[in-house]
Amino acid sequence: MSLRRPRTAGLVALLGLLATFAVMIAADASGTLGTIVFAPWVAIVGVDVGIVAGITAGGLAGGLWLVAAAAGTGSPSVSQAVIRFVVLAVLGGGSGFVGNQLRASERARSLTVSRQRALIDATLDGICLTDVEGNVLIANEPLVRMAIDLGMPTEGTAVERLLHISDKLADPERYRRRMLEIAASPDRESTDEFELQGTGRVFRGYTSPVRDRRGGFVGRIWTLREVTADKELERMRDAFVATVSHELRTPLTSISGFLEMLEDEQERLGESGRLYLDVMRRSTDRLHQLVEDLLLVAQIEAQRVDLENEPVRLAAVAEESVAGVRPWALEKNVRLELDADPASETFGDKRRLGQVLDNLLSNAIKFSNEGGAVTVEVRGGGDTATIVVSDTGMGIPVDEQGHVFSRFYRTRSATELALPGTGLGLAITRALVDQHGGTIELESVEGEGTRVTVTLPAA
Repeated sequence: MSLRRPRTAGLVALLGLLATFAVMIAADASGTLGTIVFAPWVAIVGVDVGIVAGITAGGLAGGLWLVAAAAGTGSPSVSQAVIRFVVLAVLGGGSGFVGNQLRASERARSLTVSRQRALIDATLDGICLTDVEGNVLIANEPLVRMAIDLGMPTEGTAVERLLHISDKLADPERYRRRMLEIAASPDRESTDEFELQGTGRVFRGYTSPVRDRRGGFVGRIWTLREVTADKELERMRDAFVATVSHELRTPLTSISGFLEMLEDEQERLGESGRLYLDVMRRSTDRLHQLVEDLLLVAQIEAQRVDLENEPVRLAAVAEESVAGVRPWALEKNVRLELDADPASETFGDKRRLGQVLDNLLSNAIKFSNEGGAVTVEVRGGGDTATIVVSDTGMGIPVDEQGHVFSRFYRTRSATELALPGTGLGLAITRALVDQHGGTIELESVEGEGTRVTVTLPAA
């Protein structure tokens, strides 16, 4: 790719060459000054125009020197003339080669910059790079459009520009607080969402420090994305789940009431009637559990789950949960073991923590083969208490382990084996653990088993 550009420096150098020749003639100074005075002009022509022009300028300079010498008192020999011509031609050609290399490097850099600019301008996210002080160095087109749309100023640091729109947001105080926290901790990553007042538009921002090869902080990358459509879909989905859950409750209550009435008369139903009644009872219990799970998910999403915080003995919670699933484990011929430290305590909601253990044990037994083993360990010490549920079941493939805590997600093996479940258990478990200020980690090897570790703050 060639770049058409003015050869101003070459033209000025050529004029300088002629002016130097004129001075040399007027002062009769060809012998005193020599060809060295033409060298800078020859070099400039070569660098600015190219190899051929540089060699031509060198030859012209040599010719001008010979003319000046012939017009004066000097009479250079042939060897002196040849040496000067060669030196000036080599200087011009070499300068032209260097100039060509510089121009090629400039073209390559310009092409790389234009490609990088096209790349970041083609993204959906607004992206900018700031220096250590927060001054904007680079910003792509999507971010410029967003900034204009949001009414951000074009001057100031990134944080100052963001703070300028705080009054337009649904929760301006929280937004200001977060911006000041980001400004105070430039070397930390952050992710935030904010909503504009009255419009329902939601934006998600992300910042990350930029470091050099030695690990020194040199700036920060900022990204901004509008997630209004995603949030609207989430709201619609949550509203649908909550509505369906509430609507299912009424008929289920009626069905449960009639089942209780039939249970009082089951002696007169006969063996087949009692079998049908048992199937109806178990199916109704499953529907009740599904509705409760759906309602809990809706409450978690709306952040309306109230915890009754009190000191909780985790060993006692584990004993109750293990006792509840032991008949199922015996039915499947799965060995169930509990190793609990009686001193392990946390601060939280005993019923919700029991739900966490129930979900983990249910999964462990469900995915264990006949003759397998499920182990529950409860440990306390220092600032944390841990619950570990491990099994020797079928395990989870590596590519699925990152999705198991997502709502309604079911592994391929669960689907292929038609194992009952809704894919809500682990999602609820993680949400409840998060609300207790804890963490949950899953390790699994396909064909060998799964190990889930819940870590909670100690009481």
